[in-house]
Amino acid sequence: MQNFRTIKENGSHEIEIKKSRFICHLSRTETEEEAIKFIESIKKEHSKANHNCSAYILGERQEFQRAHDDGEPSGTAGVPMLEMLKKRKLNNVTAVVTRYFGGVKLGGGGLIRAYGGSVNDALSSIGIVERQLHQYITVMVSYPMSGKLENQLRISTYILQDIHYTESVSFECLIRIEHIDQFINEVIEWTSGQGTCTMGAQAWIESEISE
Repeated sequence: MQNFRTIKENGSHEIEIKKSRFICHLSRTETEEEAIKFIESIKKEHSKANHNCSAYILGERQEFQRAHDDGEPSGTAGVPMLEMLKKRKLNNVTAVVTRYFGGVKLGGGGLIRAYGGSVNDALSSIGIVERQLHQYITVMVSYPMSGKLENQLRISTYILQDIHYTESVSFECLIRIEHIDQFINEVIEWTSGQGTCTMGAQAWIESEISE
């Protein structure tokens, strides 16, 4: 999976529109099974609510997209919720909006704005992050070469995770997947070809997005 945006953490956020309570619950989900389990858990928790509408988007290519109105007029709840997830460019997220009816009907347009707005407000409250896939790369150099390499790494945009001093000096770096070739070429330049790069594991790094 390539880099993607998702919610910072699971959570909920409530708004009130014309005496109706709209509670948006958000959860990170990676499979449809997880999404459905989350939706069912909210329905169970809020079994006395008038509606528990849902939407989710997930998959490597966002190929799994579902929306459900749960008794609201067709297209007025689940779809605007899903469209808001898409508008905010999110993936691997499930949203459930619980509505406790306050006695005032909102009409089709009002419902669309309410459900989409509920998701939008919850996303802004909880926060959005970009998950970036990184590669651990260890660069090994001799002691005379280590000072120059350390200086170059510290002024670069690469993540220098750790330094190990043994018979030689090893720099443990975290490099975004799309920057691996560039990093290796720069290490060759910085060390005059004397550095040795070893690939390690991969890891997801999250950075918060301000919108």
